[in-house]
Amino acid sequence: MAMREIRVLPDPVLRTPCDEITTVDDRVRSLVEDLVETVDSDGRAGLAANQIGVNLRAFSWNVDDEIGYVLNPRIVELSEETQDGDEGCLSVPGLWYPTTRAWYARVVGTDVDGNELVVEGTGLMARCLQHECDHLDGKLYLDRLERTVRKKAMRELRERL
Repeated sequence: MAMREIRVLPDPVLRTPCDEITTVDDRVRSLVEDLVETVDSDGRAGLAANQIGVNLRAFSWNVDDEIGYVLNPRIVELSEETQDGDEGCLSVPGLWYPTTRAWYARVVGTDVDGNELVVEGTGLMARCLQHECDHLDGKLYLDRLERTVRKKAMRELRERL
């Protein structure tokens, strides 16, 4: 297991949709260990594989003292009820902007043994599930911002680069 370096914008891996995991081998098991170890730090709610430079559909979470992971996650349910709140990202350090997300989310995927995993939650957990699935699709929370807010965020991001 290893604490991995987080990729930050403008690294192109963050904008590349991740590949489905078709075989769980030692590489994937090692990836899961690294995701879990790397997300296990204060201030980290979730971590997608592409954020550590691996183009596979997997992410880990660290919400409400629960750490876990899921392979090949897909969102199967989102509530119509939404939540508003500031959202940030390890790959866009220091920027927090109001982002609307569903209040409830359910994700289905598998564990390393091929067993189905259902991960669901409200509030922060729902936000995390949506945020990490976006990463695996090559999207960032910045893409979800309202137009005027996104413009401000992109300007601030350019100034930091």
